[in-house]
Order: sequence, then structure tokens, then C-alpha cells
Amino acid sequence: MGKADFLSPKAIANRIKSKGLQKLRWYCQMCQKQCRDENGFKCHCMSESHQRQLLLASEDPNKFMDYFSDEFKSDFLELLRRRFGTKRVHNNIVYNEYISDREHVHMNSTQWETLTDFTKWLGREGFCKVDETPKGWYVQYIDRDPETIRLQEEQARRKKADLDDEERSAKFINEQVRRGRGGKEIDETPVYTELKRESEEEKIAFNLGASACVAGPSKSSSALGASALKAAAAAAAAASSSTKRKDTGSDSRSEKKKKSALEEIMEMEARKKKKLDAVRTDYWMQPNIVIKVVTKRLGEKYHKKKGVVMEVRDKYAAVVKMIDSGDKLKLDQNHVETVIPAPGKRVLILNGPYRDVEAVLEGIDEKNFSATLTLESGSQKGKRVDIAYEDFSKLA
Repeated sequence: MGKADFLSPKAIANRIKSKGLQKLRWYCQMCQKQCRDENGFKCHCMSESHQRQLLLASEDPNKFMDYFSDEFKSDFLELLRRRFGTKRVHNNIVYNEYISDREHVHMNSTQWETLTDFTKWLGREGFCKVDETPKGWYVQYIDRDPETIRLQEEQARRKKADLDDEERSAKFINEQVRRGRGGKEIDETPVYTELKRESEEEKIAFNLGASACVAGPSKSSSALGASALKAAAAAAAAASSSTKRKDTGSDSRSEKKKKSALEEIMEMEARKKKKLDAVRTDYWMQPNIVIKVVTKRLGEKYHKKKGVVMEVRDKYAAVVKMIDSGDKLKLDQNHVETVIPAPGKRVLILNGPYRDVEAVLEGIDEKNFSATLTLESGSQKGKRVDIAYEDFSKLA
């Protein structure tokens, strides 16, 4: 019997049934065909095209499984990167969005049996940061795109340049203020005294016109007249001297203004940051540390493999002996990363105020991307400090 007409009710009903997701047990990943019911799937399995596809798969089954596994991994990571970025998210949420696509690669055709196994594999291979909670497994995508890393480094350089410009401006302003003071430092701390009255019977009078005050007991009119004459003479002398100090008086008053608390805090933070930047360097390679190769330019043979730094050259490059193969490679520090050992192992601090100090790893703080170390050498031996992941590495 021929097929029903395209606009017939039966044809329309068949198209409606074929839309959207359907049962996974009636899907053939090898032929990428979805059947609507058990009878349709049975007929498909007996078809000649399915039998031919099975013969091809039986010749090299690992080839097909590796292909489907790679497709599943690529599509899953692409969805995680585009949809969630570097945010921490539950793995089941990402998987539900992934399988909403009808043409997705099913997990039962890959090398992973469950979503948990796939999540653990992502963490071991370094594609994501994974952690287990009572609510399940969470994943966080690690963006290793060279363009993203370049933009981050550019932003860091621009921020450092802005800070340098601000420091130069502040230094120039301080120099101008010092020159205005004539090279003398003025005590800006005000001195407060207590208001005391020598006698309770004493009266205080204010002369607003002469901008002077006269204090004395009111005994007679002659005494009042004498004090008034003295006040007038003092006002005249003050007026003559004030004209001479008019220019310098306004400057000294403005310079005596005390700095606000916010300005003092900002200056303190700037000094701390400048001091911290002074002890940090942009190179960290040291001999006798264990590193991991992260570049793919050397091929899959050395990718994600560990080695020991034998010699450091020009501060930024090193001769590395691979642990597995024993090969010696010359690598730049941008092509490797530090290795975090298990708690209790010895490490070497590579950057910061405790540079070149050996320590013991006590614990790892995954939320802050840092670890707690106990110093084993130096003047502060026995001190516990928090160091970022990239500032220490395992000792060989």
C-alpha cells in the first residue's frame, strides 16, 4: 500500500508523533535513526542497511566507540562553555539541556556508562573542576583558550600601567606641595586645649569690628576706656601685619587641613599593593620541581604529562626531563603549569614574599584556589601561610 498523502490526517499525525524526543531504547546510534515504537525498531534491526552498518562496526568496534565518545565530549563541553561559561553548575542540569537536542549522541554508545563516570573523567583530564556534594556532582569549565588568556594578560598589564600612572601623579603632587612649603614639613595635627576661666566674676566682651576680644573685670568706666584704646591699637597692629601674611596665610590654612580617613585608607592600600608587587616577579621556574605540560604543540605524547625541571635558562625557559619516557625537552613557562601534590608532601614556593622557601602541604582550599602550607626553612620556620595554586609546586 502506498504512502498517505502529505496533507492527509494520517500523514500529519505521523509527523506530529516523530517530533521531539522519543524513547531512548528505540534509538539506533549506529544508523542515527529514531523509531517510534517497538515494532518499528524491530523492523529497522532486520533491515539491510542496519545489517551492513553492523558489519562495518564489527570490523573495528573501538573506532566507532572512540568517534562517538569524542563527539559526546566535544558537544557537552561546547554547551557548557557557551551556556554557563566558567560558572559552577550541577552536571545533571547541563546533561538535560544537552539531550534536549534530538540529534545528540547518546551516552550508551560512548565509553562512559554513567554521567558520574563522565564527570570524574572530565576532572581527571583537566577539562573541568569537579566536586562532589550531597546534592550531586558539580562541574566548572576551565577556559584555556589562548585568546582568552591573552585578553586576561592584556587587562592585567593595562591595570598595572594605570597604577603606575597614578603613583607618578601622586609623587608629582607631593613634590609640588613640598616646594610650596619651602621644603619644610608642617605639623598638620591640631592641638586642642581646654577652655578655662580664671575668675567666675570675670566678664568676656567681643569687639566684632576690630576682630579682637577683651577680657577683664568691669570696675569703672575709665578702665573700660583704657582697655578699648588698647584693643584699637592691637587691631591696627594686627591689620598691618595681616597684609604682609595675606598670601602665605591662605596656603598654610589649606595645607593644615587634615586628610580624610578614606584618603588615608587608599594611600595605605596603594603602599601595600606596591610592596606586594615589588616581591612578585613574572617568572617562577625553579630547578628540582615537578611540572605538567599543558601545550598541545608537542603532540599527545607529552600533553598532560609530568616532568622534572633539570635546569632553568633565561628565567623563563627550562630543560625538563619527562617522568614517563625520560625524554628531555626545552619548554617555556607558558607551556607548563605547577603540580599540586597530596597533603603531607613537600613543595617549593615559587613566587611572592616566601619565594624559594620549602614547605609542607597541609590542606587545599578549592573555593579560593589556594592551599595552606607550613614553612620548613627560612627565618619564619613553622609558620602557616595561604599560597595560591600557581605560586608553589611539588618538589622532585
